[in-house]
Amino acid sequence: MNDDLAWMLDSALEIPGALHAVLISADGLLMARTKDIGKDNADRVAAAMSGVQSLSRSLGFFCGSPGQRWQQTLVEFDGGWVFLISAGEGAYLGVSASPDVDMQDITFRMQQLVGQLGKVLAAPPREGLGARR
Repeated sequence: MNDDLAWMLDSALEIPGALHAVLISADGLLMARTKDIGKDNADRVAAAMSGVQSLSRSLGFFCGSPGQRWQQTLVEFDGGWVFLISAGEGAYLGVSASPDVDMQDITFRMQQLVGQLGKVLAAPPREGLGARR
């Protein structure tokens, strides 16, 4: 788990009703998770969410014109919600929430978090860390 990113994900859980958050790569690998979800479950969620975003992207044409850009996927269950949004190039943020979560609050917080994550994920690798002369 990337602890540098995990603490950022915790801010999503400040919204009443938010349960868990994961950051995943486009190929379904777990990049970070909140501490309240175990690694095995987070890995399973990451793989599933990768499939969900792929299916969601393929439905853009259904909204009226080709080339529609995917923004967010929302899945409703008897016991709550799953929100999935893009978190930059090749990364996705997923948050689960109870049925009574304020959907506007959680999506706004997720957008804020994506802005913060984008800065961290886009940071160029440090150079010159090899042997010193």
